[in-house]
Amino acid sequence: MTRLSTRAVLAASAALFALPAVPAFAQEAPADEATAYDATNEITVIARRREERLLDVPIAISALSTEALEKAGAKDLSGIQGAIPNVNIVQGRGSASSANFYIRGIGQPDALQTFDPAVGVYVDGVYLSRIQGALLNLFDVQRVEVLRGPQGTLYGKNTIGGAVNVVSKKPDLNTLRGEAAITYGRFNEVTAKGYVSAPLVADKLALSVAGVYDDRDGIVTDPATGKKYNDRNNLSGRAILRAQPSETVEVLISGDYTRQRNTLTLGQATAPLIGFNYNATFTGLTPFTIAPAAGPWDYKASTSFNNNEGQRLDHWGVSGTVNVDLSDALQFVSITAYRKLKTDFFVDIDATSAELGDVFVGTRQHQFSQELQLKLDADKLKGVLGVYYLNEHVTSHQEAYADSYLRYVGTPLNFLRTIDDEQDTKSYAAFGQLTYDFTDALSLTGGLRYTRETKEYFRTTTATTSSPVFPAIVIKSTFTFPTNLPTPFNTLDSVTYEAWTPSATISYKPSRNTMVYGSASRGFKSGGFNGRVNGIGDVTQVVNGATVIVPTFKPETVWTYEVGAKGSFLDGRVNISGAAFYSDYENFQARVGGGNTGITGGSFPVLNAGKLRIQGFEFDLNVRPAQPVTLFASVGYLHADYKEFNDGRRAPAFSCNPTGQAITCRPAFAPPLTLRVGGEYRVPLGAASLSLGGDARFVDKHYLSVDNRPGLTEDGYWIGNLYAQVDFEKFYLRGAVKNVGNTLYKTDGQEFSSVGNIQTAYYGDPRTWNVTLGVRF
Repeated sequence: MTRLSTRAVLAASAALFALPAVPAFAQEAPADEATAYDATNEITVIARRREERLLDVPIAISALSTEALEKAGAKDLSGIQGAIPNVNIVQGRGSASSANFYIRGIGQPDALQTFDPAVGVYVDGVYLSRIQGALLNLFDVQRVEVLRGPQGTLYGKNTIGGAVNVVSKKPDLNTLRGEAAITYGRFNEVTAKGYVSAPLVADKLALSVAGVYDDRDGIVTDPATGKKYNDRNNLSGRAILRAQPSETVEVLISGDYTRQRNTLTLGQATAPLIGFNYNATFTGLTPFTIAPAAGPWDYKASTSFNNNEGQRLDHWGVSGTVNVDLSDALQFVSITAYRKLKTDFFVDIDATSAELGDVFVGTRQHQFSQELQLKLDADKLKGVLGVYYLNEHVTSHQEAYADSYLRYVGTPLNFLRTIDDEQDTKSYAAFGQLTYDFTDALSLTGGLRYTRETKEYFRTTTATTSSPVFPAIVIKSTFTFPTNLPTPFNTLDSVTYEAWTPSATISYKPSRNTMVYGSASRGFKSGGFNGRVNGIGDVTQVVNGATVIVPTFKPETVWTYEVGAKGSFLDGRVNISGAAFYSDYENFQARVGGGNTGITGGSFPVLNAGKLRIQGFEFDLNVRPAQPVTLFASVGYLHADYKEFNDGRRAPAFSCNPTGQAITCRPAFAPPLTLRVGGEYRVPLGAASLSLGGDARFVDKHYLSVDNRPGLTEDGYWIGNLYAQVDFEKFYLRGAVKNVGNTLYKTDGQEFSSVGNIQTAYYGDPRTWNVTLGVRF
């Protein structure tokens, strides 16, 4: 039996072993005793843009409440890693604030701002169009909803893998509510958070204010200087004003701000770093080793940055939501939002004291969006119709320093590369989805969305090589897009994409608390411009007898077919769910290296490499066998394969199909098996209660680069987490340990092998502990 088929059998066996009732599919990782098991306090979600019981939604969805997030130690969205099957959250490649979601093996191949995410992140209905700044602090959250599978009909472009809904707490119109907590932990972690909701005019007007301060020393030490890196220094706040001037009108005005001031995020060089030496006549290059591959990771790394360079982020936004009940069956909704993002990131990509992959990336982005919805809730017919508009402007200034890369007869050459680019995106969409109930048990849902998007792009790149010893040696080249590209690309500064993304679902409810369903849905991820194209070694094609650079890539599309079921039994004491799916994925956008080729290196092409087939299943079980005991388990299984991987630029030995027949690469960030098991035991202590809980999580072997570099491979790992909490009437005291076994595991990778053979891995946190004292009122 092959390794992969063995995984499938193990996953299926675990699912069947945990199946005491009937198969049920795609539900939630329940939060607390009341939310998970009290039938009078059912979980409500807005996955289909209208409030529904989670048990009534025929989608693979997980919902994590405030208490579940707290017990998981989730300070930001990365904290839900491992809690949801087939969901992988990647902290964006040398950045402390970028969140790159992979759902069912589908994600974003590059963290650069010109590449779009494959999983949409929404905060109270507002789409965040960049992964930078999307690693949100979870300080005033009602719940986080994770929708798995393409959500192209209701959520639109760039939700080809799924969508993440972050739902904030609404201010209470009648009651003063609040909470505050202070946490201290390993590495001098200090986290303080507070939330208060106060009625200003009874039944009419209320305001909530929330804030969090999160600070922790770095977990990585530079042995040469003793400086600490990979720290946290975050400050976030949000205010929401809720007005209800009449029984039929509700207005929500929200403003939020996040500030991050972090040191560098350092990783580990997993391959030898290579430079090149010119001969006296500049007619030949000889490779030399800059630095060997690093040894075992011990949370120590060096950097050539020594002037307190770090990472600065300012991210803020305002939004207004208006809900108007036009009748008992019809509601109008308007969501208007403006957001602004400013990042200044220094990144040591090579993660050594050599100056090889050292970069500065400064990004300025702002977006305006408007969405109008008409929601219908009639006796037999329910659904939503809407239109959407997004206008985004993003600019960046980048600098790359590589004085260690090139030499002239043994003397180092100075190298500086600057990039200035600008992109404007305008996106329009119209959508509708309706559900018709043939009977109380049988329903049919159909939906369709039309998206039209235009992107305009300009970029200029200047590379300068000079010698501090021989002033006469100055090599300067400028690449400007689109003006110096050959015909027909010299006028191609604008592209337009259109897509139709339909969906259809049939569901059957044998009883109020059980459902089976089947669905087909199409997802679309926008194409665009390669923000790394240099004109050297990038993707080319012959047009009218001339070889020209291809600076753009086409959209990705996917069709996913899914069957599932979900159910709640024994008065909510058993909740069981799962989904099985099959996806046809075309025009996969792959950012691949071009080989380490000296001065002709620096090639970062983006290919529409071919086709993938992704199939698998997910399973969740929550059981309360006795009053104080809660047990849970989840399983995710993926079988992801490239059916085509076309990369004609490189010699076969460097490609994913070296024989021209069999494709040897596997899709990145797609572990075949993920498991989670755990539980909680709650003991009454007079007027107080004691909760003891924890979980163990397994993530299978997977790859951190498109072309499966050996050093960018995670071989699989187990992680354990424990907590104990004492709850009094208003106060609580919690102690937690994360990564109990001090497991060493990789989370992400930088593959820039075309420059100095850079292949850098990033690692998760070691064992940490913290103690929290909190109050709720």
